[in-house]
Amino acid sequence: MTHAEQHRMILELRDAVHKMTRDEEESFTMFVKRDKDDEDLDVVAQRRLDAMYTKYIVRKGKRVL
Repeated sequence: MTHAEQHRMILELRDAVHKMTRDEEESFTMFVKRDKDDEDLDVVAQRRLDAMYTKYIVRKGKRVL
């Protein structure tokens, strides 16, 4: 995961903070702080961010007629 992808995921997850559990919210604030300091996430943190992204950000596909 590149730094740009990481930053984009964090920005999109900001709207879903109210849906997160307390543990997820604490992890997310850590991700935001590390992103603000321009630090790359380690592999475990990247997996957690990716899991949160797939859980809370729903992409609607194109509808075929």
